[in-house]
Amino acid sequence: MSTTTVTGPSADGHPVGAASLLRFATAGSVDDGKSTLVGRLLHDSKSVLADQLEAVEHASRSRGRAAPDLALLTDGLRAEREQGITIDVAYRYFATPRRRFILADTPGHVQYTRNMVTGASTAELTVVLVDARNGVVEQTRRHAAVAALLRVPHVVLAVNKMDLVGYSESVFAPIADGFAAYAASLGVPEVTAIPISALAGDNVVTPSAAMDWYTGPTLLEHLEGVEVAADADAGPARFPVQYVIRPQTAEHPDYRGYAGQVVSGELRVGQAVTVLPSGRTSTIEAIDALGEPVDTARAPQSVTVRLADDLDVSRGDLIAPADDAPATTQDVTATVCHLSERPLAAGARVLLRHTTRTVKAIVKDIPHRLDIAGADAADGPVRRPAPDGLAVNDIGQVVLRVSEPLPLDAYADSRRTGSFILIDPADGTTLTAGMAGRAFDGADGEGTDGAAEQDADGWDF
Repeated sequence: MSTTTVTGPSADGHPVGAASLLRFATAGSVDDGKSTLVGRLLHDSKSVLADQLEAVEHASRSRGRAAPDLALLTDGLRAEREQGITIDVAYRYFATPRRRFILADTPGHVQYTRNMVTGASTAELTVVLVDARNGVVEQTRRHAAVAALLRVPHVVLAVNKMDLVGYSESVFAPIADGFAAYAASLGVPEVTAIPISALAGDNVVTPSAAMDWYTGPTLLEHLEGVEVAADADAGPARFPVQYVIRPQTAEHPDYRGYAGQVVSGELRVGQAVTVLPSGRTSTIEAIDALGEPVDTARAPQSVTVRLADDLDVSRGDLIAPADDAPATTQDVTATVCHLSERPLAAGARVLLRHTTRTVKAIVKDIPHRLDIAGADAADGPVRRPAPDGLAVNDIGQVVLRVSEPLPLDAYADSRRTGSFILIDPADGTTLTAGMAGRAFDGADGEGTDGAAEQDADGWDF
């Protein structure tokens, strides 16, 4: 099997081609063959254990099938759902000699849109599956819009069931062109379209002899070769403090370190930094990784940072370069996906969790919701009024007022420090996933400049 040579460091610090890590999500409408694709990918990449394959073969024979039904590799999850167990996203872990993978297999039904948001929120690539016989349908547009909304860097269109349309290029080409045009209207920078047959194995792991007109990579070749290092290293350094380490022992009487994960960019010893939201400045005196001093730390390493000055720094603070720190604000305009069965309405009091900080917030306004798959949304999302707020799976815009200044990047600039969740203060359940800024266009979401207000129950912001 031919491969594409890619060099350079990956998101986890390893060179691509050695043991780099790719997180990707799969999405597709019901009956488009997503379970078969996942099964085929695992089987043909030799990532299925012998006893698992034997169980699939036995189950297939008992159902009267001559060949193993690879979709049965995910049937255990469906059985769990039948027993009443809630599963948001099924994660699969596998590896090839060139790369390690974390696959988030998301449900395809429209009522589980929120689950795709969960699975794709940390993905570096999304595979959107379509049935070659049906082409781009409403759910395809919905999945593309969610991927664009979440700023997933790489999108793959897998046109499945090509064996049922005679492996015809004339069927594949208009589907690929139509999807690319719709994705471009959402701001997706690039789409890789691959014609496949998950059932027969064409272009999943091995090239298809039946589609000699296609000269691009197989799905696995693309997954192994796509470059994610630039995505992980892009942007200025951001270091949310998770824990303050002060041993106060005879060996380390004055040690004060700030532990956390570098979520973007790179920190280095001697760098001038600002601690937010206080705005105090210092320089990095030392960086400890796994108990050893290092000169630099880059995303997504977990390290301990020591500063030259004795500042008041605690969990929830953000350490950033002094010359490229985010602005702090108490007014947040964001695009959100509502995840809870309980509606979100203007005036609601919630908790907002941003990186490692949790603050009180009030929903000041819900200007609109986004219709991303309606009959008149074929050329892009349409804004609809939201007089009753947002229901489960709704995507819309909200305006929030928070109790303390937040160092919030636009989500278009940083997926980690531009995202947040809203939490019910009564029981701690997650209500809403939020992305600072406006949907799709990448514009910074600037909130209102209204003065601090006090609500009826004393939340004085």
